[in-house]
Amino acid sequence: MKLHLYFLLIVVLETAGIASQAQSVGATRRPNVVLILADDLGYGDLSSFGSPGWQTPNIDKLAAEGAKLTHFYTPTPYCAPTRASLLTGRYPLRHGLILNPNPEKVNSSFQTFRGGDDIGIGDDQLLLSEVFKTSRYATKIIGKWHLGHKPRFFPTRHGFDEYFGIPYSNDMRPVLLMENDKVVEYPVVQTTLTKRYTQAALSFIDQHKDKPFFLYLPQAMPHKPLSPSEEFYTPQTKDDVYADAMRELDWSVGEVLKKLAEAHLEENTIVIFLSDNGPWFGGSTGGLRGMKSQNWEGGIRVPLLVKWKGHIAPGHVSAEAAGVIDLFPTLVKAAGLSLPKDHVLDGRDIFSLFTSSAKSPHEALFSFYNDKLQTVRSGKWKLHVLSPESAQLPSDENWVDPRLPDGVTILAPFEQPKANRFPGVKTGTPAVAGLLFDLETDPAEQHDVASEHPDIVRQLKAKADAYTFK
Repeated sequence: MKLHLYFLLIVVLETAGIASQAQSVGATRRPNVVLILADDLGYGDLSSFGSPGWQTPNIDKLAAEGAKLTHFYTPTPYCAPTRASLLTGRYPLRHGLILNPNPEKVNSSFQTFRGGDDIGIGDDQLLLSEVFKTSRYATKIIGKWHLGHKPRFFPTRHGFDEYFGIPYSNDMRPVLLMENDKVVEYPVVQTTLTKRYTQAALSFIDQHKDKPFFLYLPQAMPHKPLSPSEEFYTPQTKDDVYADAMRELDWSVGEVLKKLAEAHLEENTIVIFLSDNGPWFGGSTGGLRGMKSQNWEGGIRVPLLVKWKGHIAPGHVSAEAAGVIDLFPTLVKAAGLSLPKDHVLDGRDIFSLFTSSAKSPHEALFSFYNDKLQTVRSGKWKLHVLSPESAQLPSDENWVDPRLPDGVTILAPFEQPKANRFPGVKTGTPAVAGLLFDLETDPAEQHDVASEHPDIVRQLKAKADAYTFK
C-alpha cells in the first residue's frame, strides 16, 4: 500500500511537470547510482585514509577521481540502525530500527525463517529504493540486508526488484543465501561470496545499462568470519587474513568501476563507497579511539568516497561534518527525483561538500546506542551526553571466536583476528557522561575539556534536548 500510494504521487508530479531535472544532467536520462557499503571497515583501512599495510588502489581511485569526506559519521556504531538510516535519511529514533535483527535467538538450527526475533524496518518508512523504483529505476540489492529476516521485511517488499545475498550478518545462524525471497544455498560457502556478489553486480549493470538503475552493494567483508577466496588468501605473507579480505574487497570495487567504464556509464553514474561503522576484529581506526559498538570516533567515523565523472572534480577533500543520513536526500536531489512535501528527513543535501568548500548544513550531528542519544557533534566540538558504551572484550588476549558459521566455509578458521587485535586507541580520559573533546586538536579523544568550556557543554546539551524525533 505504501509503495502504491507513493507511485501514484510521483506519476501525478511528473505528469504535471513538477519533478525537477537531475543536476547538470539534462532531461535525457537520470544518473545511475552504485552504493557500495563495506561491513566493519575502519576509518584507517584504506590507503587514502592511512592504511597500516595493505593497499586499496581501486577504492582509492574513487577519491583520486572524485571526492572524499574525512569527517563522515554513522548514527550508531553497529550494523542495522546505520543501514536503515542510509536507506531512509533518518536517525534511528525516527525510523524505529534501533537494534540488530537476530535470526538465531529462538532456534539456531532452523533452515528456514522460523525463529529469531521479529525486528525489522517498518512499512511506514520510505526507503531510497522505493523512491528510485517509483521513478522507473531498475533496483537491486546484492549482499547483506539486515533490516529484518521475516518475509514482510524482505528487500523485495521495500522497493528492490531483485535481491541476492545473506539477509543478515555472515556470522549469524543459519548462514543462508537468498535470491529474492527464496533460499538458494545453505550453508553458504563464504569464500565465494565477494566474487559472486561482484559477478552479480556486473551482470546487473550489463542488463540495465540502457536505463537508469540503483545498485546497492552491501558487501560481507571485512566482517568476521573473514573469508577471502582462495585466490586472495595468502598465509605465506606477514600480514593476516584481514588484509586478504581487504584486497579482495578492493578488487571487487575495481571490477565494478571497470564495468562502468566499459559500458560508457562513468559520466552518468554516481558511485559511493562507505562503511556501516568502525572496525571490530582486526582493521584500523586510523588512530581514533574506540571501535565498533562504541560511540568514540573509532566506532562512528568512517570513510566516504564519491565519484561522478564530469560533476565532481578529481581529488576534492572536505573536512566538514556530515553523515550517513545525508546520502538519501543528496541522491534524491542529484537524480532529480521528488519526495512528498510532508516527508520528514534528518539528513540534508551535501552535494556541495563534494564539489566546493561549503560548510556543513548541520548545526549538530547526533549518534546513538540503542534508544539513547549518546553524542553531539557541532563544529569542532563533540559532547558525550552519556558515558560511552564499553565493548565486552574477552579477558584472554589469545581468545579466538569459536563460533564458525554452519559448515566449514572459510579457509582460515584459526587465523581469524584474536582479542589482542581489537582495534582503536584505548587510552585517554576515562569514560563518563559529559565528556567534551575538541576534535580539531584532539581527534583521538584523549583529553576532556568540559571543565574549561562549560558554555560549550551547555550549548551542545541544549541541542540534544531540543531535537525531536517524532
